[in-house]
Formats: sequence, structure tokens, C-alpha cells
Amino acid sequence: MTKRYSLCVHLAGAVAARAGDEMSGPSLMLAAFALAGSAVDASSLLAGITISAAAGGPVFGALLDRAGRPGRLLGGALVLYAAGLVVILVGLGRLPFGVTILTAVVAGLLGPALSGGWTAQLPCVVPGDRLQRANALDAMTFGVASLAGPALAGGVAQTLGGPTAVVFSAVLIGVALPAAWMLPARPGRARGAQQTTPVVSDLAAGLRVVVGRPSLARATLTSVLSCAAQGMLTACVPLLGERVLGGAGRGAVLLSCTAISALTANAVLARFPRSVAPDTVIWASAVVQAAALALALWGRPAVVIVAVLIAGIGEGPQLAALFAVRHREAPERLRGQVFTTGASLKTTGFALGAAVAGPVATWSLPGALVFAASVAVVAALGFFAIPSASASPSEDRAVSG
Repeated sequence: MTKRYSLCVHLAGAVAARAGDEMSGPSLMLAAFALAGSAVDASSLLAGITISAAAGGPVFGALLDRAGRPGRLLGGALVLYAAGLVVILVGLGRLPFGVTILTAVVAGLLGPALSGGWTAQLPCVVPGDRLQRANALDAMTFGVASLAGPALAGGVAQTLGGPTAVVFSAVLIGVALPAAWMLPARPGRARGAQQTTPVVSDLAAGLRVVVGRPSLARATLTSVLSCAAQGMLTACVPLLGERVLGGAGRGAVLLSCTAISALTANAVLARFPRSVAPDTVIWASAVVQAAALALALWGRPAVVIVAVLIAGIGEGPQLAALFAVRHREAPERLRGQVFTTGASLKTTGFALGAAVAGPVATWSLPGALVFAASVAVVAALGFFAIPSASASPSEDRAVSG
């Protein structure tokens, strides 16, 4: 806890990095469509930079946990990710598209650094008694980023072109570099200390923590399934906009409503951080999301807007509660890996949900919404499918490696 590094600096860096990340996907799609002239190429590029996060998260988290100055590693990841975006842009239309896709996959390995990598460092920034409030504020940065990123991508692409939007997103990620670089050193870790265990052992230990600690396993399962339901809703948004709001492009308004209500809910949660146990919030939020998806079946404009607002009320607090459970359950030496692995799993769940719901929504929009609501219900039930157990201190040490 150093006076030279405040929570405000941390949150500002997280907002910049995450907004740049949220902006990069739509920007790459627009740039690919403009330069390559193919909607298939555009969607393939987005898939390439997203799907590799599942592999990159655990490895990056393990390296982050081994670093005496994790901020330096995080900063390096930001630079490499931003550079990857520029390389992709330069390669579009100049290099074989397969090479460009491969570049996107490699860059995507560092994607979890822009999400879980920041949150894992909060205990080094704030005292333990302020961690719950800091969790809620950190979760709010995801809401801010999800609002600002796509809006900036669309605005810059409309006025200056898709390629410029990619450059802008890379610059925005780079703006977060000073905040990452100045992160405090990990307490109790000697500078330059050597790790005696191999990275593979740390990866195995991190996986044992996620799977072996019931509270963390339940929170992870419920959050991943909830993200799959959120991906399904996102896939339905263009058709909801077209059939309910009078235009597919207006579907973006629904995503903005979700982000705004999630942000508002987390702002309230930050004022009352101990009002509800985070474990309860996680499963209850899944129920709220299921109810919202079911309500969207009504098909009237006002009701659909209310439904997505309710969905955001479920999404925002669930994310903050998930952070609280991870901080509580993860051993200090494996904290970064737990967060980045969780971020990878959630990204994969979202991507799979969107991929599955797209064809279903084309066939039947109500069917896709029912499917999404069912997945959210399963997410809530999945929380209780894993029995609760209290490990003894010796068992805790065994699980942590």
C-alpha cells in the first residue's frame, strides 16, 4: 500500500486498457471489412483474437504470480497487445489473410491481461478493509469500457475510417501503460527472487485451486454459464432491434441499456459493499438474468428495454461479487492465475454462447431467448450443484501447491 500509487490511478489505467480492448474488436471488424471487403474475413479476425484468450489466460496468470514487479509484466503485455493490433492492421490487404489471422491469435493470448490482470493486483493497492468497495469500483470499469469502447469504435470509424479506429484503440491501451508500470511490488517478494518451481507446476496448482475450492468452483461455473447466456443475448440483439425497435442498428441501444444499468447497480453496491454476501449475489444475479431474458419474450419495445435493464442489474453485481470471491479464496501466490484463468473461461463462455445462439436466433428469435434464459437458470442451479465445504488450514495449504 504505497502513497505514491492510489486506487484512482489503478482504476484510470484499468478503464483505459479495457476501453481500448472493447474498442479493438469492433474496430478490427470494421477495418477488415473496409480493407478486405469481406464480412466473413471481418468476423474471422474477431474470432481469432478472442478465442486464444482461453489458452493465454492461465499461462499469463502464472507468470504474473511469479513476478516480483507484476506491473512491469502487465505493462509489457499491454504494449505487445497494442503492437499486435497495429501489425494486424498493416497486414490487412498486404499479407495472406491466414498470416493476419495467425497474428490475431497470437495477440489474443495477451487479452486476459486487459481484464483479470488488473483486478488481481488490487490487494497490493488497497488495504484489506477497503477491498470489497474497490472490487465494486473495479467492476464498474468494465461497464464504463463496454459503453465507451464500441461507441468510440463506431464514431471514429464513421468519421475517420475503420483503420484509424484500430490505431485509436491501440493508443488507448498504451495510455494505460504508466498506471500498469507503476503498480507496487508484491509484498514479501524479494526483487529478482528466483522461483524454484516450474511454470507447469504453478499452472497445475492454480487449476487445483479453481476446481478444488468449492466456493471458487461454484462462482466460476455460475459466472461462465451466465456469460454464455449474455453472449446469447448479444447474438439476439440485431434481430431484436430489427423486429422490436424498427432497425437492426438500433439493437446497439439495448446493449447500452444493459451496460448503463450494470454500471448503476455496481455504483450502488460500492456504497454498501457488505450488504449481501458475494456468494449469494452470484447465484441470485443469474436468476435475475434468467428473468430478464424471459421478459424479453414479450416482444414490445418498452418491455424489451426494461428486460435488458434488468439483465444489467444482474450482470454488474455478479461481476463484483465474483471478484470478491476470487480475492477471498485465491492464495496470494496464485492470485493472478486465478483471475486471468477466470477471465479466459468467461470470454470463452461468452463466445460459445454467441456462436450457438446466432443460428438459433435466425431460425427462431423467441427460441433463442428461451434457450438463453434456460442457460441462465442452469447457471444458478450449477452454483448449488457443487457442495459447499470448509477446508482446514492444512487442506488450504495443500490445495495451493
